[in-house]
Amino acid sequence: MASIPVIQTSSEFRETFIDRGGENAARCYQCATCSSVCELAPANAPFPRRQVLWAQWGLEDRLISDAGPWLCHQCNDCSVRCPREVNPGDIMASIRAMVVERLATPRFLGSLVGNVRKTWPLLLLGPLFYWLILLGATGVHIPGVDSALSSLDGRFHYEHFVPHTLIYLTYFTATFFVLIAMWSSGSRYWKLLGANQPRSGSLLSALVPAALDVATHKKFSSCERGVPKRRWGHFLVMWGFVGAAVTSGFAVVYLYKDTIFFSWLNLGFTYPVPITHWVKWLGNISAVMLVFGGLLLWLNRRITGDKLVGTTTAFDRFFLWVVLGVIGTGVATEVFRFVPIPPIAACSIYLVHLSIVLTLFLTLPYSKFAHIVYRTLAMAHERLTVDNT
Repeated sequence: MASIPVIQTSSEFRETFIDRGGENAARCYQCATCSSVCELAPANAPFPRRQVLWAQWGLEDRLISDAGPWLCHQCNDCSVRCPREVNPGDIMASIRAMVVERLATPRFLGSLVGNVRKTWPLLLLGPLFYWLILLGATGVHIPGVDSALSSLDGRFHYEHFVPHTLIYLTYFTATFFVLIAMWSSGSRYWKLLGANQPRSGSLLSALVPAALDVATHKKFSSCERGVPKRRWGHFLVMWGFVGAAVTSGFAVVYLYKDTIFFSWLNLGFTYPVPITHWVKWLGNISAVMLVFGGLLLWLNRRITGDKLVGTTTAFDRFFLWVVLGVIGTGVATEVFRFVPIPPIAACSIYLVHLSIVLTLFLTLPYSKFAHIVYRTLAMAHERLTVDNT
């Protein structure tokens, strides 16, 4: 006699899902218009109809082990055509946020970021207090204007205000934590995907083309009408942060060019490198990409009532403002070294910048940056399961 499958629902998940922006799921009467019009949904596993159904029932286990929410790029063509105004694109966004929260390592930090509507003061002020306490304990020195510096080198260096050792101690530790957290969550998600649907082939063979799709935002080109509103803002911000990270890495190399680790490179310049150096050019180009990308995202989110944009939740809003805060204070920090304002004012902006960057780092495994990991794994999983269905 065939066994009867057991469906485990979660009322707690349903209540949390509604609180995170999924209240419209209850309107759905499963007409499947959304799945029919989606250009990205695979024929063997169309979405978002079944994900909306699972959310209605509170089937948490199915949602967190499903690739569908991450194959969705929220083109919102489905939301435009939904006869019940369920806005399936927004539902899928809420599901992704819930998956990130449920698979978070450690779990309480995922809940802290997921409930950002109430916890945002802690997430923003905590890193600021950290830097104030650290600088207070080690001594605060406001640099003066150095007349020996050329016009291309700025008027002073922030190193005299926050020593590099404190920055390395803080951000290397934060980076190590982020890598462990994202590895743990990504590994759990990959195992859940495999348990839900068998795979054939190696992860590496599917990971490379999936990563290329993510890097180029290729899937957005399949969207019918929502492409310009989402693709290029995300693309510029992503690569702007990549460029900023590479710039920071090379800054460390030039700072310690005479040590045993980097002396073999025979680098000609020492840190800080002149503004005409290619590392500075890379940093400034990355800053321009971040500014334009962040501006596109902000302008897009300011449009109200457009279903192609979607609903802006507290989770979206916090992420966007943190990104804009990092961009704005980062640009101001660089500019204020060259304009005639009191160094204490520039150092104050620099302190705020360091605080927001630390917020960005510590929330990275639980914010929309985590989408890079989950989406890449879901796209790789899709490639490995095509022949098994």
